[in-house]
Amino acid sequence: MGLKGRHLIDPNDFTIEEIQHIIDLGLKIYQNPEKYSEICKGKILGTLFYEPSTRTRLSFESAMLKMGGTVLGFSDANTSSVKKGESIADTIRCMDDYVDILVMRHPREGAPLLASQFSTVPLINGGDGGHQHPTQTLTDLITIQEYKQEIKNLKVAFCGDLLFGRTVHSLLKTLSRFPNISFVLVSPKELQIPYHLKQELIEKYQVEITETSSLEEYLPHIDILYMTRIQKERFFNEEDYVKLKDSYILSRNKLASSKEDLLIMHPLPRVNEISYDVDDDPRAKYFEQAKLGVYVRMALMASLLGVNE
Repeated sequence: MGLKGRHLIDPNDFTIEEIQHIIDLGLKIYQNPEKYSEICKGKILGTLFYEPSTRTRLSFESAMLKMGGTVLGFSDANTSSVKKGESIADTIRCMDDYVDILVMRHPREGAPLLASQFSTVPLINGGDGGHQHPTQTLTDLITIQEYKQEIKNLKVAFCGDLLFGRTVHSLLKTLSRFPNISFVLVSPKELQIPYHLKQELIEKYQVEITETSSLEEYLPHIDILYMTRIQKERFFNEEDYVKLKDSYILSRNKLASSKEDLLIMHPLPRVNEISYDVDDDPRAKYFEQAKLGVYVRMALMASLLGVNE
């Protein structure tokens, strides 16, 4: 597919065919992981996490280890020379000599793009501010493929923080490129998707968008419900966060009117936006989603390293 040596900063860096290739490979690995257990033997993943992470960092580490490779890096920038004032460019130039592939998370939007301009090895954006999170998008897509069989002809509802949610922004833009996808965007007025993104979705991709503050009204009509937490770390003052943090809480009784094959997703971590009584509903697949994230990251790294054959 010509992915060897490439960077992944934005989901639009890859064609739909290339994305589908990674998803299909991820499902093959998921079904037969032993076959791929040595394909990255001798390869080293470098992890540069300037911002806290649980699932993204550990799933990348797990993915490389499951393929026989090794990992080095930092999960706290204060334990690196960044604390001494080292620039991103200099960090990348040094890491290039130590590793075969890099993943970077940074609180500043555009930092992974800057880093990629200095990297001679494939660099993957593990999330930058409220901007993009392309490997979470791949995780979401492999989950949809696994439980809906194909990524088309779907009405998808996003609920919660649609303003700051980088997972939402990445997935909205990528799903818009698949056939016959429409969106229901559920949020408080203060947390609606950025205007420029909405215009891009409408003008560039001609997708149908419904904006609402009522989740219950649209639950009977949607195929996928993508819940998100209200992100405390994105607010400038706690008062605004407290006012909005309980805007939507999905409970088992609220699902009574929804479709029997509804797919309930969440990028995690959750706070209180999904009640624990939903976890036992067979339609709730957010923990399976996190599990599939390991396998799609295995497929991505194998493809960028050119070792997936």
